[in-house]
Amino acid sequence: MALICVNFFSTSLARTVPLNVVLPVDKQTEALDAEAAGRVYEPHVPAGGFKTLYLLHGIFGNYTDWVSGTCIQRWAEERDLAVVMPSGDNMFYVDQPAAHDLYGRFIGEELVALTRAMFPLSARREDTFIGGLSMGGYGALRNGLRYARTFGAVAALSGTLHAEDVAGRGGAGAPFFRSRAFAGAVFGDAGAVAGSDRDPARLAADLAAEGGPMPRIYLGCGTRDPLLASNRAAAAELRGLGFDVTYEEAEGGHEWGYWNRAIERVVDWLPLGEAVAGIGSGNVRV
Repeated sequence: MALICVNFFSTSLARTVPLNVVLPVDKQTEALDAEAAGRVYEPHVPAGGFKTLYLLHGIFGNYTDWVSGTCIQRWAEERDLAVVMPSGDNMFYVDQPAAHDLYGRFIGEELVALTRAMFPLSARREDTFIGGLSMGGYGALRNGLRYARTFGAVAALSGTLHAEDVAGRGGAGAPFFRSRAFAGAVFGDAGAVAGSDRDPARLAADLAAEGGPMPRIYLGCGTRDPLLASNRAAAAELRGLGFDVTYEEAEGGHEWGYWNRAIERVVDWLPLGEAVAGIGSGNVRV
């Protein structure tokens, strides 16, 4: 399994940014001693390129979170799935033009175009997915809906999904990431988020009304997560608009124990098909 760290200059963010890429291009499908028989090594690339999951971290995190906190690398290898993990700082993956922090455009346009140019990834919408946890769950749903012509499936785990969650944030004494001041810095006028392009509910309603491409959606949340009620409501709202929604709850809170189990469920839910079995440290064929 190739785990690749990339640093590149982003025009959307006006600086050099990092990302991790899991790419099963080095999967060995024959015994290693085949080299002695004169076999020429060829990289493992599915016809049409790898199906790809763009995976977003939560607040306080960065591009290393998913690899260090879950078994996503193992499951990606087993299922022939490429996984691209960018850094989003604490900015909720929305555009902030005044600072030239165009995170939405970065996730929905630039990152997809650039990684497709760098790696053997499928260019088909039905093979291109976006997911995330917590802040990244919001970012995945918002940008998956905003760029629905790019992403065929969206997965949000423990996401903050409602505009009302932004407008209702605490004042003095609240942790900075729950404060009105922070919400204003990230989203602009907190009272104006509802009905804007930062509001997943409005984006979903627009897609449904326009008859545009409607991605399949997976929502998951732990039964001890304070965001449980919000996730239940979001699932019902999206179903009411006609989206194909899979909603699952499992024991756990807002923590990696739950997310590690949940991301395996997401990988199983994605339309990946049968993968080529390969040898490695977890499959030595003895």
